[in-house]
Amino acid sequence: MADSKKEVLGEQGIYDAKTLGTPKMLVLGLQHMFAMFGSTVLVPLITGLSVSATLLFAGVGTLLFHLITKRKVPAFLGSSFAFLAGYGTIAGLAIAKSNGELMTQAELLPYACFGVALAGLLYLVLAILFKVFGANHVMKFFPPIVTGPIIIAIGLNLSQSAINSCSSNWPIALVAIVAIIICNIWGKGMIKILPILIGVVASYLVAAVTGNVDFSGVAEAAWIGLPVKYSNTVFSIFTNGADGALLATAAITIMPIAIATMMEHIGDISAISSTVNRNFIKDPGLHRTLTGDGLATTIASLFGAPANTTYGENTGVLTLTRVFDPFVIRLAAGFAIIMSFCPKFSAIIEAMPSATVGGISLVLYGMISAVGVRNIVETQVDFTKSRNVIVAALILVLSIGINFSSAGAISFAVGGANISLSGLAVGSLVGIILNAILPGKDFNFNEDTGSETGADLSGISEKEIKDEPKEEKK
Repeated sequence: MADSKKEVLGEQGIYDAKTLGTPKMLVLGLQHMFAMFGSTVLVPLITGLSVSATLLFAGVGTLLFHLITKRKVPAFLGSSFAFLAGYGTIAGLAIAKSNGELMTQAELLPYACFGVALAGLLYLVLAILFKVFGANHVMKFFPPIVTGPIIIAIGLNLSQSAINSCSSNWPIALVAIVAIIICNIWGKGMIKILPILIGVVASYLVAAVTGNVDFSGVAEAAWIGLPVKYSNTVFSIFTNGADGALLATAAITIMPIAIATMMEHIGDISAISSTVNRNFIKDPGLHRTLTGDGLATTIASLFGAPANTTYGENTGVLTLTRVFDPFVIRLAAGFAIIMSFCPKFSAIIEAMPSATVGGISLVLYGMISAVGVRNIVETQVDFTKSRNVIVAALILVLSIGINFSSAGAISFAVGGANISLSGLAVGSLVGIILNAILPGKDFNFNEDTGSETGADLSGISEKEIKDEPKEEKK
């Protein structure tokens, strides 16, 4: 025990951060908060959701996750990029109100949040199936030949919005793009972990210096305030008279996205297990980690915040510091909650030019699709088999083709209500059904690793971080 006080950051695994002392623990907690920050606040900027609510429920969701997983798993839950397509689809619908006026984005977003809340509940269904039937049996329905193309389609469906945002000021957007590329390719240590945040700061500063930022909202914002507004919550839908058809459309459109995010979750838990040298897939178990992630997503969505997901950026920080104590992650969650009560800080974030958001989004959406490609390559999906080609082809063509068609969705009436299915919803359902009925399945899930399903949609590769010291020694 006497030697434990002499532990050095980055040299050996530290499972009890108290041996480092309170000051170092606080600094490590802040580091984890900044690691998730750039990506987490980007989701509300893109979607129009509240930055303050996002920070609040990233912190609350993380603490809830730790409670459900017996405080064993050092994971931080930040905003999920996978659901951006769902928010964009619902917020972009042309829905007329009783007075003939079209619903605004602010009025439509709570409906999207309703769909995401239901998607979070799908995690609980999968968790129960894992507990009852075992992971090996359940995962046969979600092989990489299904999840890979779905992830590719998520990124490609979002590409148009990124280009449109960049078009408002390409020089500002290029600053963000170049900064991300430099940090990702040549960055070391924390620089490599924070490419999104650095890209945002660089582009924002250039925009501010060149007079392309309106700071009037920052001056008017209060220093302290509540992070949640009732009008942004799902509850407001039902008190104002909910549109049943729109609720159904949101649910059917967004819930299939959970297929990709649940596979991402399993891959992330596998990566954390590998980093920490503990098998969290078995203890506390995927049924607990899925439950924690799903409930965090549902609760956040009900209060108008984005869906949550385990963050690869924070796993990268674990790799760099080798401090594996989950308490440090909980400190980061506490810092995020504190920051959520500062409207002035949120106003600074919301003042960011659309070109900056566009530049970040352009790289981000491409990285999401690239993760899908990597998912297929690393799991060695056999495309000499016709059944795999057919499954992938139909998922991609239906998901992307329907999305960019003149209608933008497949619509039909049920009991007098008009229901719309997004391309991603159709592609996902067709892929799962085809994979289940076509002969020649060749995927087996390994509960000891789980990495075969891994898809880190945050764009940070833990493997790259782990390999960094090896490359320096050569």
